[in-house]
Amino acid sequence: MHLSKQDEKALDGEFGSSLSVAYKILLAIGEATEAEKLVSIKWAHISGVNYNTIGDAGLKFLTEFSKDVRVSVQTTLNPMGYDKHKKSIISDEFQDKQTSIVKSYMKMGILPSFSCVPYEIFDIPRKGTRVSFAESSAAIMANSMYGLLTNKESALSALASAITGKAPYSELHNEELRRPTAQVRVDTPLSNELDYGLLGYFAGNAISKSCVSLGCHGKDLNIMKAKSLSAALGTAGSCGMFTQEETNSEKIGFGKKEKDTVRDELNTTDNGDLIALGSPQLGINELELISKSVVGKKFSKPCMIFCPRAIFTEAFKLGIAQQIENAGGNLICDACTCLTPLITSDEYDGIITNSIKGSYYFNKFNHIPVCLKDLKTILKEHLK
Repeated sequence: MHLSKQDEKALDGEFGSSLSVAYKILLAIGEATEAEKLVSIKWAHISGVNYNTIGDAGLKFLTEFSKDVRVSVQTTLNPMGYDKHKKSIISDEFQDKQTSIVKSYMKMGILPSFSCVPYEIFDIPRKGTRVSFAESSAAIMANSMYGLLTNKESALSALASAITGKAPYSELHNEELRRPTAQVRVDTPLSNELDYGLLGYFAGNAISKSCVSLGCHGKDLNIMKAKSLSAALGTAGSCGMFTQEETNSEKIGFGKKEKDTVRDELNTTDNGDLIALGSPQLGINELELISKSVVGKKFSKPCMIFCPRAIFTEAFKLGIAQQIENAGGNLICDACTCLTPLITSDEYDGIITNSIKGSYYFNKFNHIPVCLKDLKTILKEHLK
């Protein structure tokens, strides 16, 4: 892989050990993906923030890595484990370690956005801009809905790109590889965000290509459907982009049978004692939908609603947040449903959610059964 003289000096450690490590990470990825060079990026989004995700090893790495380096491009941060502005059951040990992780990222100049939906709270660059997004659903949204160019990065590779301002020119940075070589043929009606999540999970499992065509079902999606589709697609497999562009190559059918099979895998209980919404975190459109539904009503069960703090601030100004909280909804910022210590099997016997991604994590890692329903159905059944 071609490196400039400046890149080679950085790789050799002339500008500090952390920058050298960043270049070594990109070089290893570039060689593995047959990249011919590095290309400049304008924005990085980093995952690996929640202590439950990276553990003590990640905490130690970040403490050392952050000592002598700063990011060179706008860099935003994924959700952490809890909302520090709210009283919670979170242990002091978790809070201390989570705080240490956040301090390391902020020391490097990373914005404490704590959001997996950065496209809803930051200005979107012009189409064709290269970025480096580690959050899988955000990467897919960036490629598919906003015309940005990014691979599905890991926490480490996105951090390396944030530091260097560069990424390997491979996979979805290459226009040729952004054309689909496989297509899912949808043979069943899709009416809500949950249906699109089921489609995304199926496509991610069935197709290992970088880009998949969904035909007309990849066109003109509203934000709820697009987020659900992207999150499920990113959770299930390695695919980093969907498109409406037709292809004459491999085609795989997705009908009622396939949809029911996915639902049966992830829908593991008929009910739950907690409603959990926000994987990906909810934006202003979803909060507005909820606020209109709660007028004069109360949630019949505890309800956690995860959103970015920037969205909460906007919702508060509009009076939306107050309406939801008056109905018993618990708006939680800076975290999301996935792997948060706020939701454990010790506290809850079942979760009600509309999130395919959330369902996957609740079932597999939290070991809590999940009742999957679309948002409108959840609101209809659990607002009295």
